[in-house]
Amino acid sequence: MQKGRAQLGNILRALAHRNFRLFFGGQSISLIGTWMQRVALGWLVYRLTDSAFLLGVIGFAGQIPTFILAPLAGVLADRWNRQRILLLTQTLAMMQALLLAVLVLTDSVEVWHLIVLSTFLGVINAFDMPTRQSFMVEMIDGKKDLGNAIALNSTMVNGARLLGPSAAGLLIVAVGEGICFLINGLSYLAVISSLLLMKIAPREVKPEKSRLWKRLKDGFGYAMGFEPISAILLMLALVSVMGMPYTVLMPVFARDFLKGGPDALGFLMGAAGVGALVGALYLASRKSVLGLGRMIPVSVSVFGLGLIAFSFSRSLLVSITLMLATGFGQMVLLAASNTLLQTMVDDDKRGRVMSFYTTSFMGLMPFGSLLAGFMASRIGAPWTVCVGGIASILGSVLFAKRLPVLRRKVLPVYVDKGIIPQIASGIQNATELSLVNRIPKK
Repeated sequence: MQKGRAQLGNILRALAHRNFRLFFGGQSISLIGTWMQRVALGWLVYRLTDSAFLLGVIGFAGQIPTFILAPLAGVLADRWNRQRILLLTQTLAMMQALLLAVLVLTDSVEVWHLIVLSTFLGVINAFDMPTRQSFMVEMIDGKKDLGNAIALNSTMVNGARLLGPSAAGLLIVAVGEGICFLINGLSYLAVISSLLLMKIAPREVKPEKSRLWKRLKDGFGYAMGFEPISAILLMLALVSVMGMPYTVLMPVFARDFLKGGPDALGFLMGAAGVGALVGALYLASRKSVLGLGRMIPVSVSVFGLGLIAFSFSRSLLVSITLMLATGFGQMVLLAASNTLLQTMVDDDKRGRVMSFYTTSFMGLMPFGSLLAGFMASRIGAPWTVCVGGIASILGSVLFAKRLPVLRRKVLPVYVDKGIIPQIASGIQNATELSLVNRIPKK
């Protein structure tokens, strides 16, 4: 009993920080609505158009602003008050959801409305995501619980991913898509309230006279010039373009290949959320960042294999099971990459590096969505998803081959930051060499 309580306390230790506890509670409610809107939007588009290509177009419209604007947002997140930026982005996102709800509930929605509103939300997210990622360190008093906070944040996202899509599927069957958008709009009140209640210590910002473009260039040079960071970003970019677009094709699988309706779509998305939740809880239970690097190629391989098997499944039960593995692999990749980047990066460049993290994953996704929509219209949705799974596995193999080199390069950074003990006079004996060989392979 005591051991179980101790383990639970270890998993939830970041909740001891008041600001993070507020954030966790508000976001937990808001994200359920966010996932409901995602499922409802995909089903609405496919119901109105019967077009896999337009699913890709909507996905592109909602994600391309991140590719264009996220690096700029990272510079601003390093210079401006991150709490205020988040209050603005969350308020605008609430307005977008409520406007979408009005259009659907009054039966006046058209496809061009969805494209415009998806683009607007994409602009909001381009500023919200890098700011939220870099804000994480401000909600934690001391960095020792940062990795746990990131993992718990992933747990929260995927707990909502479990509940939101399933609830959306049932609501769409019962009352239509509009209620899902309305619920999402109202759910933003929870996260806005939590942000207002936070007491954040003023962040020291070094005065810089350099222009915005120069700061952006410096951040890019910093990220790309350090191979452990650039390798993670490139791995995320590959999965984003080739693997993740399976989500925009999910309505096609649910209706045309698995012979289901919006409830089937919700169960598939919810199953991916369950797998991701398990992955996030596993990461939250870890006490150290050490060992996370090797999990990146493993998680990508699990993700890719899940996609390949899913593409050939014609059974709803089997497909739901495979989504568990796919969601697990995806979440471990994202959370492990996030944690490793946050522990390696210098504080004054955190916003910019996390903006590149956002760009690598979310920002490149629109190109993958557009590509997936085009490929699905030519070779079919199953083969499109299969190709994405194969590409992801090949990328994981290449990453794994670079692990020993990446590990050696990140060692001095972790020693300097105190993440691992200082090794006196270098690595001079077999025992020390064995120790370093167990350092995370990033």
